[in-house]
Amino acid sequence: MERTARTLVCGLGASGAAAARLLRTEGAEVLALDERDGPELREGAGKLQAEGIRVVLGCDGVPEGAFAAAVVSPGIPPAGALLSAVRARGIPLISELELGWSRFRGRTLAVTGSHGKSSVVKALAEALGAAGHRAVPCGNYGLPVCRAVRETPDADWLVIEASSFQLETCRTFRPDIGVLLNILPNHLDRHGDMETYANLKARLFVRQQAEDTALVPPEWLERMREWSAGRGTWRTFGADGNADFRWSPGRLTERGGDESGIAGSFFDNDVLGPAAAAVWGAARQAGVPASIVRDALVGFDPLPHRSQLVAERGGVRFVDDSKATSLSALAASIRMQPGPIRLIAGGRPKESDFGPALPALREQVGGVFLIGEAAGAMAAAWNAAVPCRICGTLERAVAEARAAAAPGDTVLLAPGCTSYDQFRSYAERGKRFAELLREKG
Repeated sequence: MERTARTLVCGLGASGAAAARLLRTEGAEVLALDERDGPELREGAGKLQAEGIRVVLGCDGVPEGAFAAAVVSPGIPPAGALLSAVRARGIPLISELELGWSRFRGRTLAVTGSHGKSSVVKALAEALGAAGHRAVPCGNYGLPVCRAVRETPDADWLVIEASSFQLETCRTFRPDIGVLLNILPNHLDRHGDMETYANLKARLFVRQQAEDTALVPPEWLERMREWSAGRGTWRTFGADGNADFRWSPGRLTERGGDESGIAGSFFDNDVLGPAAAAVWGAARQAGVPASIVRDALVGFDPLPHRSQLVAERGGVRFVDDSKATSLSALAASIRMQPGPIRLIAGGRPKESDFGPALPALREQVGGVFLIGEAAGAMAAAWNAAVPCRICGTLERAVAEARAAAAPGDTVLLAPGCTSYDQFRSYAERGKRFAELLREKG
């Protein structure tokens, strides 16, 4: 896409605004559209208009005129009225991620998967930084890619968290190192089925060549190679004894190479151990010394709202894992906790079958306290296996879970659903959880 071409930007969240500004600084004529309207959007639109960017809010169509391309923010549904109108006009779609990457002249390390992406991106950026590189975390975690490129054009590495939403409209994206962490049921409300979802993840590797690295779990190697037809150098990671980069309790091992101890770190458990192996493998492929990777993993400071201990009262632990927005993330969160659990779950569901969570619930959960739109369906699916109470609100769920908990228990917020029925984001939901604990003392 020519840098001065007349271009649409669809969606005015952080990604869309970043794309519009990048294009405008290059001299492009930019028209930014959003189906939504409201005070916050109008405030942001005013700032963009002051920078010479035309903005239309509350629209469901495309204004007249020729456009070279439409830059798509990840939150815009592909089947929605706006993108349907764009496609009907024959205007090519390009992901905000791909637009930013196309302007970058350094190297790129991209991470996709269902769970754990942000923590892995953070650990990799810190390891690269400790090795003397200027590494910028961006994408779904950190800055939008277009903003990262505009503000740090001299960076050595972009470390990108790439979601399936972003990969939907990627066509030329080619990371030097691509990492697929895992594929578990997630975003099926948007993608429809697991095969479609998994094939979107394979897009990370489509454009890779022999000098690039494709790093995947052993169980996905053959399918990713087939679906992507990527020509990168394929390597594997995980807890599997045959993986090129392997986690075992307390230790990371590279086939035919270095070993390192990570005992006691945030990553040293059955749930996050494979992610540690992914960090180890990707950083080593980027040339980071083994000792620096080890230090980055051992000294890792976890991100908020991800199995975060926020309080301890009367021998009861209160853990915020509000980022666990799918059933597989809920089950993983349960497995990471010591002792019996009082689980707070619910919200707006991404999935309709709640059965897959039952094994984890039976093993470790003594009671479930349900909130939001999914509360009734979750109770119907789980009540025969574990006692469920429909609380409706987070305030009531925290109060009832706290009253039921005994010393040694964990009250765990791991909703298994998005927050959008009652909160603006998973972060707002997690913050409210901590506030309620402080208010009650």
